[in-house]
Amino acid sequence: MLRSIAEGVTLAVRAQPGAKKTVITGVYGEGAAAQLKIAVKAPPLEGRANQALIAFLAERLGVAKNAVELRSGESSRSKVFLLRGVSLDKAEAALSAHDLLNSPSV
Repeated sequence: MLRSIAEGVTLAVRAQPGAKKTVITGVYGEGAAAQLKIAVKAPPLEGRANQALIAFLAERLGVAKNAVELRSGESSRSKVFLLRGVSLDKAEAALSAHDLLNSPSV
């Protein structure tokens, strides 16, 4: 789900657009194919859900929105984001506040 690369960290996400609020809901899949499940309030129209995910991840990680880049999955529920300048430790700490990174698959 999280991978350290030269530019920062990549994060695999499984988006659930059209939710009541934007929150991390669990982990989708397991092992190397695991993705962080995030319910997104915005609809999947005209990139609104993608922009909402970028804003949510930036706020959660305490970085600027331009430090979060959608690398793949623009029109898919499965997405990969680049978190520029973020260490693996910082990403794990920010995203595992609810012990989601180590929870069983949902």
